[in-house]
Amino acid sequence: MVSAILRLTLDQVEIRRGGRCILGPISLTIEGEGITILLGPNGSGKTSLLRAMHGLERISGGKVSWQGPKDRVRARQAFVFQSPVLMRRSVLDCIAYPLLLDGVGKATARRRAADRGAEVGLGDLLENPANSLSGGERQKMALARALIRAPEVLFLDEPCANLDGRSTREIETILQSARADGTRIVMSTHNVGQARRLADHVLFLHDGLLRESASGCEFFTAPATPEAMAHINGDLLP
Repeated sequence: MVSAILRLTLDQVEIRRGGRCILGPISLTIEGEGITILLGPNGSGKTSLLRAMHGLERISGGKVSWQGPKDRVRARQAFVFQSPVLMRRSVLDCIAYPLLLDGVGKATARRRAADRGAEVGLGDLLENPANSLSGGERQKMALARALIRAPEVLFLDEPCANLDGRSTREIETILQSARADGTRIVMSTHNVGQARRLADHVLFLHDGLLRESASGCEFFTAPATPEAMAHINGDLLP
């Protein structure tokens, strides 16, 4: 997939709440292909950074820049939350919903949603109410809903945080398939093992600051900061 909206550039981005800086200043660039993992302990600023990139979080300073006009940028990216947003619809209709918003006919949208649902392993559950799904199934549905538009960039906030090993493997397989299809993935996790399995590139955050930016291989082989080394080793960070 040739991207029309990357590169994504953050220039001295800050987020302040209650007079306190909780993120930044952070400057970085995301472009090209692959999976970028935002890694760091809980409270390090991963979710705030993801939301700032996607435009869900109002920034207090600095600038977030995409390539292209705002309407195209918004249409060509998607966000999957740690706790999936559910609607009072069937699994099939939840997956089809973004296409209906785009003006796709109902029959076509449902057909494409059925194909996407089957691809993520929900083929036998499409007519079930979305709120009847297990945690792992809900994440699969959320991914299918996000991917049905074939976004150029997909943001995910700790999508496997509350899942067992089997569900985590299944979600990771879906993400690797999306990567192979050309979707640029930016995902937060505090799970070092998951980061090792998925990361082409790592952004390591601690205490609201970007402490390290490196390829996955470089980061896990020779981390450049003591904070990153401690996190990889499973030590607690202050």
